[in-house]
Amino acid sequence: MKNQSTRRQFLGTTAALVSGAVLGSNKLFGAPAIIRNLNKPNSLINGVQIGVITYSFRDMPDQSAEATLQYILDSGISAIELMGGPAESFAGAPKNPVNMQTIFPLMRKRRENQTLTEDEQKTLAEADAQTKAYRAEVAKWRLSAPMDKFEKVRKMYNQAGVTIYGFKPDAFGMQNTDADIDYGMRAAKVLGANQVTVEHPGNDDQTLRLGKMAEKHGLRVGYHGHEQQTPTFWDTALAQSPGNAMNFDLGHYIAAGQPDPLGLIRQKHTRISSMHIKDRQLPANGKGNLPWGKGDTPLLQVLTLMREQKYTFPASIELEYQIPAGSNSVAEVKKCMDFCRNALS
Repeated sequence: MKNQSTRRQFLGTTAALVSGAVLGSNKLFGAPAIIRNLNKPNSLINGVQIGVITYSFRDMPDQSAEATLQYILDSGISAIELMGGPAESFAGAPKNPVNMQTIFPLMRKRRENQTLTEDEQKTLAEADAQTKAYRAEVAKWRLSAPMDKFEKVRKMYNQAGVTIYGFKPDAFGMQNTDADIDYGMRAAKVLGANQVTVEHPGNDDQTLRLGKMAEKHGLRVGYHGHEQQTPTFWDTALAQSPGNAMNFDLGHYIAAGQPDPLGLIRQKHTRISSMHIKDRQLPANGKGNLPWGKGDTPLLQVLTLMREQKYTFPASIELEYQIPAGSNSVAEVKKCMDFCRNALS
């Protein structure tokens, strides 16, 4: 109710402003701009584009394109890296039988070599088998996926004030065919994205393959890293193709104990297509993923560097710390957005 009341107050104030412009002047150049931007988010702050990867909303029960858009708007964000699920489900993709809300935490534990219980190992094994069958079904669907549906997603998001700069469908892995990759890149273009993102495969043939295909589509592939990131982690891929780029993860870089992230950004900023931001601890402090401002990640310094150097790649909020009781991912992403706004204002 509070949000609704605030919105009503805002609408009333804006209506008064517009009517005042009409009554007080014959020049109405201010009114259309007010109306056009009414209730639309703006997370471009002093030249720095703050965005969010929609993976951040994975705990929310409704993962549709429409619901995801509302989460983004409620967070006050105007640009995004869009996961494949919301757009592909809107376009009619087969439904994923795996409950990803349950599986994501287990996948992270496995990736970070944490000990899994016997039940967790069984759950993951079953999910892996279901995912393999699901991927085959989706690959068949992608051969004739309707691109006009992706265009409708773009229009729906754009009309609400949200642009899509990145797209991350499950279409760019080593197991994917050239047809899968081509589909993913065509969909990204229709969505309005200038990049696709993927976990770094750790395979030079695959990064060469993706880079060359990205060149043909006029896109860049941003390779995401976790704690395997080093200052030279992306060098081979970057040398292979101008279509290859970095989806740098600042928080994971700190948790890996790597020195001088600001130096890396200064050196390679032209090859960073986007950056994930979160607040993690150094290895000596436990590598924890914490609410922003409580970890060791130099978020303030990096955002300041971006503002001062006028770097144009987006900084994508990625919510990975434990959500407090009584809250949800939308409320926490909004807190992260407020942190960025305060840092950049």
